Amino acid sequence: MVTLAIGFWASKRINTSTDFTLAGKSLSTSFVGVTIFATWFGSSYIMGNPSYFVTNGVSSYVALIVSSATCLILVGYFYSKRLYELNIVTVADFFRVRYHQKLETTVSFILIFTYPHWVAAQFVALAYLFQSVIGIPVEYGIVIGASIVLLYTFTGGMWAVSYTDMLQSILIVVGLIFLLVNTLDQTGGIIALFADKPVSFFSPLPQHGLDNWSEYIATFLAISIGAIPAQEVYQRVFSAKSERAAVHGSYLAAALLLFFSAIPMLLGLGAAQLYPELMATDAGQAIIPAMVSGYVNLPLQILFYGALISAILSTSSGAMLAPATIIGENLIKPYLPKITDEKLLLYTRLSVLVVAVVSCFFAFSDLDIVKLVVASLALLLVCVFAPFTFGLFWKRSSVFGAWAAIIVGGFTWALCHLLDTRIDATIYGTATSCLAMWFGSLLRPDQVSENP
Repeated sequence: MVTLAIGFWASKRINTSTDFTLAGKSLSTSFVGVTIFATWFGSSYIMGNPSYFVTNGVSSYVALIVSSATCLILVGYFYSKRLYELNIVTVADFFRVRYHQKLETTVSFILIFTYPHWVAAQFVALAYLFQSVIGIPVEYGIVIGASIVLLYTFTGGMWAVSYTDMLQSILIVVGLIFLLVNTLDQTGGIIALFADKPVSFFSPLPQHGLDNWSEYIATFLAISIGAIPAQEVYQRVFSAKSERAAVHGSYLAAALLLFFSAIPMLLGLGAAQLYPELMATDAGQAIIPAMVSGYVNLPLQILFYGALISAILSTSSGAMLAPATIIGENLIKPYLPKITDEKLLLYTRLSVLVVAVVSCFFAFSDLDIVKLVVASLALLLVCVFAPFTFGLFWKRSSVFGAWAAIIVGGFTWALCHLLDTRIDATIYGTATSCLAMWFGSLLRPDQVSENP
């Protein structure tokens, strides 16, 4: 109810499409950093990552968390200032400015495709949470969760997302810290969690074997550089009130992820030590919720579920607003040049509704949401990263090179998936995309008139 109230209150600050999509370009460093952190700190950080840490040790922390922080540090140091100076709204806008409108449209569709599956995964996680806590059937839980996120995102846009992210981040941090203190009190402290671990547990690198290394490298690449062109990051960077706030906000988000993402992993270790039988359920994916529901007192249960619901809501809202902004700015505005700002604001809001409906469709379907999320993020890496990065830093990048990177990278990735190559398809796709960008740009450089 508080979240919805904030959404309706924030709607009073929405007068233009820029207010809706970029919060009037007035966010401070703390807001930029916290909103990025809240958007990325989703259900998987609490319900997925801990089991990997219990099983694989420090290498999983590096692959899943350090990679995220690396991405945000790279964004802050190399990308934020340059892109902020362009005064654009979306990542796809860059492709219009740097290359061509057709590339803008193509990249827009690729970016949009990455989000509904991710949002659907959050809706499903929220629905299962509602079912376990208050007994609501999963189908109704999906609709309820989607409706809550839709209402405050539709009404308040980026202003609502920013303020609710701040509130939700506080709830996440408070809930997890209280639960960690309670768990460590039972285990005898942090040191006791690692006392019986083998030396291999502390290695930042995976165990020997090509398969392990392939998965490790593919995961690190997908998160550390594959997420660099992600719209939800730049939605916050472009919402900053200054270049300094944009850059420092990215650094703040990286620091928050590095520190607070470790708490669920420590909780996973504590739960596995205190209640080892919980690792047998769903491969340990729900070890923390299972510990909370079965062995923790009611006040801590309330704090934990508040934290988990907050993590899911903040991720969902950011992931819904990002594609809606792309639809409005890159698929509607360019083809309706005489559209008024009032109508653009309306169409962007309606796009939020469209994204919610499509996400619910995936949530209700029998598709494997986790695989869809991984596949969609990989597509962003193998198709968009090379033309985005080369275009920003290499003056000789050409339109032909960008098309080559998208087509060759995507085709290689799909072919390797069909052939089920031992080395992950993402690695092949990323390498060929970068090579195609380089060779294509040298082979057919732009004419001066085409790329001012």
